[in-house]
Amino acid sequence: MLRVLAVDDEKPLLEELLYLLRSDPRVRSAEGASDATEALRRVTRALESGPDGADGIDVVFLDIHMAGLTGLDIARLLAGFARPPLLVFVTAHEGFAVQAFDLKAVDYVLKPVRPERLAEAVRRACEQLGRSEEGPAAAVAAADAPPAGTPAGPAPRRPAAEVTVTVADRTPDQIAVELGGVTRFVAIADISYVEAQGDYARLHTDEGSHLVRIPVSTLEERWAARGFVRIHRRHLVALARIDELRLEAGTTSVRVGAAELQVSRRHARELRDLLMRQATG
Repeated sequence: MLRVLAVDDEKPLLEELLYLLRSDPRVRSAEGASDATEALRRVTRALESGPDGADGIDVVFLDIHMAGLTGLDIARLLAGFARPPLLVFVTAHEGFAVQAFDLKAVDYVLKPVRPERLAEAVRRACEQLGRSEEGPAAAVAAADAPPAGTPAGPAPRRPAAEVTVTVADRTPDQIAVELGGVTRFVAIADISYVEAQGDYARLHTDEGSHLVRIPVSTLEERWAARGFVRIHRRHLVALARIDELRLEAGTTSVRVGAAELQVSRRHARELRDLLMRQATG
């Protein structure tokens, strides 16, 4: 299983990448670094501890465009080490593929990152390290694998957690998410709750999640009439999707499907009143 370091200076995109990597059963651990300095410090510590050390890193998933040193600069520095970790570039720009493979990158994945495309990058890293494929992700990767050594290209879409960086409304009942040049329309009624991630928002449905470039405060205003209520600075919840309200030791939380979400004190009383009114019709 792989020990992974993901590097991206855009926090929401880093969190999304880590979310997808940690969902892959072939990844033992995935940590993040938000700038080149932190990334080099972690890799240096990993190299000093040795391949079997507690701080070991097998693969670095590396953004190219970052403040200060670029991902290509980091790759060139790592190339000077005797046994550097493998590199997978994750970028929104196609034009650096030749340089990336000149630096002996294992793969070159384009943003927005598709889960099946990332699974293929993990498969290639496992193959190069001589690690066995483990878990259901191996079958997905094998089915979608393009020829080894080629830059990332379009892959078949699958119903899974998705990434997007734009958002628009098609009708009042849907929200459009763009995925690799393909626009998919998600019914607002299918969204259980929304999680704030900086200037982005993650929309959670029963089938997965979608990252959109829009603040939760905007969705709160837009979807108030649809029964979405703010329960915390980080969460906006569909009132009809709340299964339980819990009061324990002075704290309030709600259960929405498998998720348990904290309710802030400023929103707790209003939420209780809304749920009571809903229960009594």
